[in-house]
Amino acid sequence: MDGPSSGRDSDDARGLLERVCILNPASGTGDHRDQVHRLAGEHGFVVRETGGEDDIRRFARDAADAGASVVAAAGGDGTLNRAVQGLLDADALDEVTFGVVPGGTGNNFASNVGVESVEDAFAVIERGERRRLDLGMAEGRPFVNSLVGGLTAEASGSTSAEQKQRFGILAYVLTTLRTLREFEAFSLVLRDGGDADPLWEGEAIFVLIGNARRFGDERVSQANVEDGLFDVAIIESMPPSQLVEEAAVYRLFDTESDHVTRLKASRLNVDIGEGESVDFSFDGEIDQFRSLSAEVRPGALEVFVGESYNPVPDEGGG
Repeated sequence: MDGPSSGRDSDDARGLLERVCILNPASGTGDHRDQVHRLAGEHGFVVRETGGEDDIRRFARDAADAGASVVAAAGGDGTLNRAVQGLLDADALDEVTFGVVPGGTGNNFASNVGVESVEDAFAVIERGERRRLDLGMAEGRPFVNSLVGGLTAEASGSTSAEQKQRFGILAYVLTTLRTLREFEAFSLVLRDGGDADPLWEGEAIFVLIGNARRFGDERVSQANVEDGLFDVAIIESMPPSQLVEEAAVYRLFDTESDHVTRLKASRLNVDIGEGESVDFSFDGEIDQFRSLSAEVRPGALEVFVGESYNPVPDEGGG
């Protein structure tokens, strides 16, 4: 794998090629590495293999600056997030089509855009069906799938691969409520911009803002990612003892639940109670805020999508 399409030393070659694949070998179990190298080479990609998380953003920016028209990222949702940050750094969203190569644990965004495997990812790129999808932005940072507040770093680290594969982001909710004997609710105010009356106000344990993801629907986890709106779910304060069974996570999100509020919005101002701060997960990349503003950028990101991708998931069919 030492040829010009195989790795980090191919800086000169990357400017000569239109296709770049950024490979994070540390994502998931790491067993995608050899397959990505092989398939990327067969499909005319130069591969840039990362040695650390900071490389992902830099490699994506460098690829766009060098004139690549296709930039793919091989890894989990966090890898995709950092790659999109790099495209934003290069101001290249109008010039670059983004390829999603699932190499993480849950691969939720890949599933939502109809990409089922590493092999399928390169077939999807060759078929060439592209859609302009919404991009979430909060405090200058993108999120392609979801932004979740109340998710702790400890819960993220203790969530098993099996749980993430089965439940996606809800696995973190479940792990948090199981591992913390006493979950500290936080004061939350959601507004639709500026000084408008609150959309929601009260004590919460999670606020889940979905761009391509919606929460708690066992039939369809994909949100409409072309409608210019976030799918928002707020889990109100309740005793953690009410959520000790896995099935209870889904019952919580039932339309009849008294503990969940759902709404749609194109922009949100999120304020946490005075003196408090909360962990927020941008596609799995965690940071802490006391307040933040989020907005949808409609159709900002062009993505190769698979045959199972549905622009209007609520209507069923393809």
